[in-house]
Amino acid sequence: MKIRRVPLIVALATVLSASSVGGYHLLKEIPGSGDGSFDYLSIEPEARRLYISHLTQVEVFDLDSEKFVGKVSELNGVHGIAAAPKLGRGFITNGLLSTVTIFDLKTLKHIAEVPAGKSADGVLYDSVSNRVFAFNHHGDSATVFDAGDGKVSGTIELGGEPEFPVNDEKGNVWVNLEDKSTLVRIDSQSLKITGRWPTAPCEAPSSMAIDREHNRLFIGCNSQVMAVANAESGKIIATLPIGPHVDATAFDPATGLIFDANNGSVTVIHEDSPDNYSVVETVKTQLKTNTLALDTKSHKIYMPGAEFGPAPAPTVENPHPVPPKIPVPGTFKLLILGK
Repeated sequence: MKIRRVPLIVALATVLSASSVGGYHLLKEIPGSGDGSFDYLSIEPEARRLYISHLTQVEVFDLDSEKFVGKVSELNGVHGIAAAPKLGRGFITNGLLSTVTIFDLKTLKHIAEVPAGKSADGVLYDSVSNRVFAFNHHGDSATVFDAGDGKVSGTIELGGEPEFPVNDEKGNVWVNLEDKSTLVRIDSQSLKITGRWPTAPCEAPSSMAIDREHNRLFIGCNSQVMAVANAESGKIIATLPIGPHVDATAFDPATGLIFDANNGSVTVIHEDSPDNYSVVETVKTQLKTNTLALDTKSHKIYMPGAEFGPAPAPTVENPHPVPPKIPVPGTFKLLILGK
């Protein structure tokens, strides 16, 4: 009888563990500057800084004082931001210029501009190779250059539109191809593709996070599921329901929580074990706040937001109009979620 009870006790403990980590909600909203669309956020843990993309600039936010402390200007079509703290350098993709701006992390001044491919989007710094990977969404490729001197090492043809990259800090880089519903693995030293796998039933993957300890990838998909993949084999282990139009996923190793930023909500999922997952809660946010960054020290979530005008009146030609995609000028703000 005791042996039969063990699975029930373990299962009950797992449920209680998952339910006890819920309770995320909006803590505050902090007004920011700048107009236009926004995309990736990136945290530099050592400096306690949050970098927020905002079309023509990157705003810099101090996580401890909760104040905006500067900006990187003279950009165009900002998407991704990455930092190499030991080099004192940061990297920003300019999607409308198809370039990467290298900037000084202290002064926030431009150092150099590196040519990339069409519609440079996601960007990642890999400390193993000391290289920067800029993923060119409409170029179906990745431009790779040395983080120190900006010299281009090569271009990797991916065969599809890359979205969100992650790495394992051991020499492997992964990126999802949104239009091909495919996961690609790259060797950061040789710049060779070492794996290519379908993400089905996940369709149109647009975000990703990694559990480096357990070798798991968490892929946010626009088919309203999050897929869990074995990073080594590419096998899809599990899928869980999330909201629409996900554009960022983050993982907190200390709590085992995974956060998917959807249009108007954040789905919180718990890693019960490397092969088992459960949805903890869905936190309501605001329209089009579908990207985020996680501070693993405070366990807070940061999301950019703004006000959007109402949808135009229905017409015969357009009986179901949608709200405008461009935010109302002067309404940009930073949303902070926590417990």
